[in-house]
Amino acid sequence: MPSPNQTEAVANTATTCPEFELWRRGYGVIQHSESTCFHSTSLAERLVKAGLQPDTATVFRKLAALDRLTSAGLWLVVHMTYANRVDVSGKALRPQDFKANPEGHTGGALNMVPGYAAYLALNNLTGRTRSWLMGQGHCVAAVDAINVLTGNVHPEQQKRYLVPDGLSHLASDFYSYRQKPDGSVSAPLGSHVNAHTAGGILEGGYLGFAELQYAHMPLPGESLVAFLSDGAAEEQRGSDWIPRWWRADDCGLVLPVMIANGRRIEQRTELGTREGLERFESHLAERGFDPYRFDGRDPAAFVCALFEMEQSLKYSADQAFRGESHYPVRIPYGIAETVKGFGFYGAGTNAAHNLPLPGNPRIDSRARELFQTHSASLWVDPSELEQCTDLLNEHAIQGRELERDHPLARRNPPDPVTPRLPAIHEQTSPMRAVDDFFRALVKENRHLRARVGNPDELSSNRLGGVLSDLKHRVLDPENDQESIQGNVITALNEEAVVSACLANKAGLNLVASYEAFCVKMLGAIRQELIFARHQKEVGRPARWLGFPIVATSHTWENGKNEQSHQDTTFCESLLGEMNDVSRVLFPADYNSTLAALPGVYTERGRITCMVIPKRERPCVFDQNEAETLARHGALVVDEDTSEGEPLLLIANGAYQLSEAIRACERLRETGTPFRLVYVQEPGRFRQPRDTAEAATCLSEFERERLFPHRIHRRVALTHMRPEVFRGHVHTLFPEPSRARVLGYTNRGGTLNEAGMLFANQCSWGHALAACASVMDKPPGTWLSSAELAAVEGRGDPVVITRGLP
Repeated sequence: MPSPNQTEAVANTATTCPEFELWRRGYGVIQHSESTCFHSTSLAERLVKAGLQPDTATVFRKLAALDRLTSAGLWLVVHMTYANRVDVSGKALRPQDFKANPEGHTGGALNMVPGYAAYLALNNLTGRTRSWLMGQGHCVAAVDAINVLTGNVHPEQQKRYLVPDGLSHLASDFYSYRQKPDGSVSAPLGSHVNAHTAGGILEGGYLGFAELQYAHMPLPGESLVAFLSDGAAEEQRGSDWIPRWWRADDCGLVLPVMIANGRRIEQRTELGTREGLERFESHLAERGFDPYRFDGRDPAAFVCALFEMEQSLKYSADQAFRGESHYPVRIPYGIAETVKGFGFYGAGTNAAHNLPLPGNPRIDSRARELFQTHSASLWVDPSELEQCTDLLNEHAIQGRELERDHPLARRNPPDPVTPRLPAIHEQTSPMRAVDDFFRALVKENRHLRARVGNPDELSSNRLGGVLSDLKHRVLDPENDQESIQGNVITALNEEAVVSACLANKAGLNLVASYEAFCVKMLGAIRQELIFARHQKEVGRPARWLGFPIVATSHTWENGKNEQSHQDTTFCESLLGEMNDVSRVLFPADYNSTLAALPGVYTERGRITCMVIPKRERPCVFDQNEAETLARHGALVVDEDTSEGEPLLLIANGAYQLSEAIRACERLRETGTPFRLVYVQEPGRFRQPRDTAEAATCLSEFERERLFPHRIHRRVALTHMRPEVFRGHVHTLFPEPSRARVLGYTNRGGTLNEAGMLFANQCSWGHALAACASVMDKPPGTWLSSAELAAVEGRGDPVVITRGLP
């Protein structure tokens, strides 16, 4: 695909069409190169030939309107950074009209204005609403500015910004930090893409995740324009794997466009030099992309590039679908060459990133003069701007949805058919339940696109059936576990594989990894959870199907490796997120795992961390008990009602449950009354932090039924670090001085399961010593002298660990 910037100027681009001549003159800072004129003429002719526009004059009227919309967008963005009010007549602002503390990611937002305005114009010119995504979410001012100018907003923004003085409200609200009485942000606006952003689907706070996700987002028949950052291209491994994953059979058209402005916050990017950009272009070509460089300062160049990229990929996709070409299909990749902060003072400097002026216009006359001078060249007469936006807003005439309602923004797949599988009784790996259930779920729901995120070792993690059915997606299969059309996205990059599933909001997903390595997924997952929570708060809850992130080969059973493979951070971190969007489950056996999975997959907008052993474990729960556990999050496992003051033992985690059961056997032998409760879902027993979370937590009555206040003395064994468990479920320990919590204390190494439990003082023997402590009894009350010596670090650990795995 030839790049427009490399195409020789064509002498006969002039035409007798007056609308072309008007557009060709440009507007304000927006100018059109000979190359862009040539490609725009070609675009106009193709649109007319395809019956998408009545004549070329109409196309150029719309491109001229696009110039003015873009200029107005640039004008509004700089006002959002610096001003508390705008004067649509173009008059100079007074000192008091400026903000006391201006703020904004001005340069990047200015660079996004031509691209986002062009996206809207392309949809108008072709009569089709595409989806959009912006990886650099801090450039949201561009999107908000253009959306408000065109009326493409949600109701709360319409109420505030599409009214007299609405643009002043917009400028004043931007970084105002004003709050509602409940502490939330009062303005329907944010510093990054958020739930108020019309059409926004990704916050873009973590640079690089959009690059990993966009190929997995659209379905066949859909198109996605993905605006990307040149800085993220340097940062994120895996962004150049898109041709490796894209298939015409189950992917929509993707149009990645990098805004190549050449600067990070404090310095140039590698792409900020001609040599660096050429090296990147060569790298893209080697990785299966078709680079397409164009003028990123010109909205018409964006329109031409996006149209050409889409046509090219559609042609290649149709060939691949018919079997006339081989994968990888070359993916067109737009490179919008520009300078940071184009259109305003300071363009191309480090200062352009944030506050390009040399001072605050409110108190600095020189800065104020510069603001007036440079914003004046961007101003558009309101009546002319209204005519332009009317020309580009023909959704009703064209019978298409507003861009705020593009397909990816309205994902709402049908409820899946949930398979019912029988419980079992024999000892087996709980991961087998995941394998059995997901295979059956996919077979029952062929209409839902399946994705499996796999850093490696799917078979080792007991998901061999999933691999056999769905297969690794590869370009050159070497065995029957691989296929060009496979649904398993495998790469030794946790961020890349979890992103494939986070992006697949139209289908069924499963992610499985070593628990210790799941930590590398946290940034991507947390960004998704926050966005889903905010969508719920504004009354537009996410409708994608929930799915599990399975943390297996976990801390207590990964002794074949060193302590780097023994880490409970992942589940601890997700337990800290809001429970109505983030669940953390610890199923202990096959049946409890199987019973939990239907709820995981039928919920909407909620991600579940499931910490599941991969080694064989006894089936502790029958089907009814497992289903009760799934409903309530905890279950009474055993109880002895002998005379005397009872003990309450709480287990959380499969191996911890086994240790607690063994400790209870010793208590029963000595006639000590106790109750053993297994906590599968700790988040349901926390003190809720708001009303939405409260709806997912058990009531005080339900907690009392499981954990009666009459039992004062309590000992818990947890999969996690004890401080974390105690903190999150402090309601279970009303008398801290009479409670002990045992768990992972950062001890480990090349040890078996029993050795890990002993090293972290979480064995049955340590549990009994803790029971003695809370009961104010001698430490050896339920232990032999040899066992006590081992627990106290004076004897041989084998007296505690023998007989255990």
